[in-house]
Amino acid sequence: MSDVTTQTADTSPAKDANRNLVLALLFIVYTFNFIDRQIIGILAAPIQAELGASDSEMGLLGGLAFALFYTGLGIPIAWLADRWSRTWIMTIALTLWSGFTAICGFTTTYAQLFLARMGVGVGEAGGVAPSYSLISDYFPPKERARALAIYSFGIPIGSAAGIALGGVVASLVDWRVAFIVVGLAGVLIAPIFRTFVREPQRGRYDTKPTADAPRAGFFKALGVVTRKPSFWLLSFGASCSSIMGYGSFFWIPSFLQRSYDFSLQEAAFFYSAILLVGGVIGVWLGGMLGDKLGAKRRAMFALVPACAWILAAPCYALGLLSPSPTVAFFLFLAPTALGLVWLGPVIAAVQHLAPAHMRTTASASFLFINNLIGIGLGTYLLGLISDALVERFAEESLRYSILAGTGFYVAAAILYLIASRSLKRDWVD
Repeated sequence: MSDVTTQTADTSPAKDANRNLVLALLFIVYTFNFIDRQIIGILAAPIQAELGASDSEMGLLGGLAFALFYTGLGIPIAWLADRWSRTWIMTIALTLWSGFTAICGFTTTYAQLFLARMGVGVGEAGGVAPSYSLISDYFPPKERARALAIYSFGIPIGSAAGIALGGVVASLVDWRVAFIVVGLAGVLIAPIFRTFVREPQRGRYDTKPTADAPRAGFFKALGVVTRKPSFWLLSFGASCSSIMGYGSFFWIPSFLQRSYDFSLQEAAFFYSAILLVGGVIGVWLGGMLGDKLGAKRRAMFALVPACAWILAAPCYALGLLSPSPTVAFFLFLAPTALGLVWLGPVIAAVQHLAPAHMRTTASASFLFINNLIGIGLGTYLLGLISDALVERFAEESLRYSILAGTGFYVAAAILYLIASRSLKRDWVD
């Protein structure tokens, strides 16, 4: 039986007294999403030392093991969320992925850890697309990119927290305890989330309210977005960006330890600071520019990310080639920010490629492509390149592997420049 509550349509955001609380709780859940997703990056070195895994095997652990079910289940769960309670789905999902993160701490072999990471992916499959849909029903279009940007702060803040916390706990105790601590914390958050976040009316801020719209069939909803060129260009462009984004998030802590002789804790604090400062600036900048420029010209939802990626690639290259970690710190801040500018405007644009009662499926379809390619290939591909370069560059192989990954930012920018031409035509108000 549906848990969706019926509310009277209301176009005045001021009357949504609890919408900021809802956004805050969605942000907290997303932060735990990325803590659990990215903590393995800082724990890679002690895991490799104990389990004897190569860079490419660790890449599979950080990418494919997580992405396999995360992407595969995302679309059917989103279809369910378009028809049932999004808040209940997210509560169950948070409990599952946090529980499996804790289970990672009880594994003793590479195969067991691989399976536990698959379980994390199963849970996280129900976390993001329903959130996008909820935010679209709590915030009107003119504020949506900024609201989605605030929600997306969970990416840099969660990643930074996962790396910092994981590094400290692993240094003081061991890597298994780090998994257990963050996993159990997420389980405790789940009932709090369910208590305070309620279902809003779907499509309440749209030009054509969809309170009485028929429940969309899965293939019908999928057909609406897949017929639009903008959907494919936005999805594959984001995927190229995510190969570099997820790959660098995972491997830069190990790069710092190998190339600059950082300890595990030093690498954790160094890179978490970069992610926190650069990431928050980038996500907020993207949301602000998306709302401001996109209101006048729809193409800006694609052009803003394209410009950011073009600038990010050379900044990353300079940071990676710097012999000084101090110089590298400041050089990494810029591309970390620029690499996350896309989140607010692109997620907002995807919300407008389908009617409100099909939004969760549209978001999940976008996430399926982005995450299958970005997460599934990013960490593995950079690890594979690193293994291939070991004979030539030894401990410096990761430096040049990540450097090669910056080419994906250029590819992403090209696809978004093309997408800017069709975005206005594909837009649904």
